[in-house]
Amino acid sequence: MKLQKSNCKIVVILAIIGVISALASCTKAPVRTTVPELTPEERARIAAEEEARRKLEAERLKSGRTMEESLAELYANKEELKALQEFQNEDIHFAFDSYVLSPEAQKILDKKVAWLRKHPSIKVIIEGHCDERGSNEYNLALGERRANSAKQYLVNAGIEPDRIHIISYGEERPLALGSDEASWAINRRAHFVVWKK
Repeated sequence: MKLQKSNCKIVVILAIIGVISALASCTKAPVRTTVPELTPEERARIAAEEEARRKLEAERLKSGRTMEESLAELYANKEELKALQEFQNEDIHFAFDSYVLSPEAQKILDKKVAWLRKHPSIKVIIEGHCDERGSNEYNLALGERRANSAKQYLVNAGIEPDRIHIISYGEERPLALGSDEASWAINRRAHFVVWKK
């Protein structure tokens, strides 16, 4: 009887050891989570930010600047970037079949003159655009007259002519795709692109 109780205890102990061993050897199944796909724009933005951080850190190490000094420079550059984007994204618009600068267009060009004076090494391309009405040849010529009108205003304000190049896209690159007056008004424009520093 004593032997049987002893054997039972051994069997129970072995069973417990077996269960513990079995539990210890089991690995927890990994939890699967889905990560949303990044858009190409998000990937490009993240890559650009990472590249800017790497360049900033490399410059900081090379020059021996403190992190605070580097961050101050980064924020200053963001203001410059904002001003550059405003320069490029603020188009001037024209009336139908016209290349005459409106008073509103002249105010925008005055801001562009001030920005170009602050950045004397910058060169700019002025793109002339038209709405879809008229022949391709006519609109290419009208787009060139619009771009040249904006260029002449900048030159008359003291910006060197060799810093400004013009190109006409006619009706080839519309911003608005509708065939109504609101869309046509958006597409009759001169657009500014910085191309060299």
